[in-house]
Amino acid sequence: MAFAPTAGLSLKPRHYAEAEACPVVGAQAGLWFEVHPENYMAEGGPRLHWLERIRRARPLSLHGVGLSLAGDERPDRAHLARFRALIDRFEPFVVSEHLAWSRRGGVYHPDLLPIPRNDEMLALVCDHIDEAQSALGRRLLIENPAAYLALTGHDWDEVDFLAEVARRTGCGLLIDVNNVHVSASNMGFSAETWIDAVPAELVGEIHLAGHTPDPVWGERLLIDSHDTPVSEAVWALHARLTDRIGNRPTLIERDGAIPEFAVLLAEQARAAQALAAATRLAA
Repeated sequence: MAFAPTAGLSLKPRHYAEAEACPVVGAQAGLWFEVHPENYMAEGGPRLHWLERIRRARPLSLHGVGLSLAGDERPDRAHLARFRALIDRFEPFVVSEHLAWSRRGGVYHPDLLPIPRNDEMLALVCDHIDEAQSALGRRLLIENPAAYLALTGHDWDEVDFLAEVARRTGCGLLIDVNNVHVSASNMGFSAETWIDAVPAELVGEIHLAGHTPDPVWGERLLIDSHDTPVSEAVWALHARLTDRIGNRPTLIERDGAIPEFAVLLAEQARAAQALAAATRLAA
């Protein structure tokens, strides 16, 4: 399907019918949808049926949460095979995963856990990305995580670490702007400096999401909750990034307190307008 991707939305089952019927006009002309492949690794059923219908109308992106690329165990080959089957079936225009670990000893943890950015971890992550890209037959985009604790053992700046992973493996980067804002607030660094350091040529996709203050610590600890609208601070960082690097497919992520489809489309339209402005600026 030939298309010019602009702003997309996380696809939720309650919105299947509206997503399929959404007209290809205005801000929605470049609308696309992203799903977690782990929710569709089945032999059949209504979810796959709906995804096939939506794929006929719109492009898809597959955003993995289960490969545990930074874990101390090799990527699960059965998981990779199921992931590859979905790629072959739905032909997503982007495939992505996280720079995090979530599996050990056959146990999956309900979060994407952080890592020390050192040379040993760099080599391990690169080996796992190489294996995953080979098995999936696709270039991966790797997402920067949100940070909640100041880990010891870092030898690399985060942006430099991500860029070196990309240089060694040929992967690209998925820049989650909300994660940058959350991490900067929690860890006490400049989100603007982080955004300005990202190599433009490596960025294949951008994520925008909402966050919430921790119930106990308040604004001193922001949580990447994906259950609120995108904040003005995150919109400003997105504009700063796209003004510099140009138009990149930008996703509005919403995983909790899911509103009506029209509410999400309003955020999607704002992102599409920002990307159009970045395109005009580049011209």
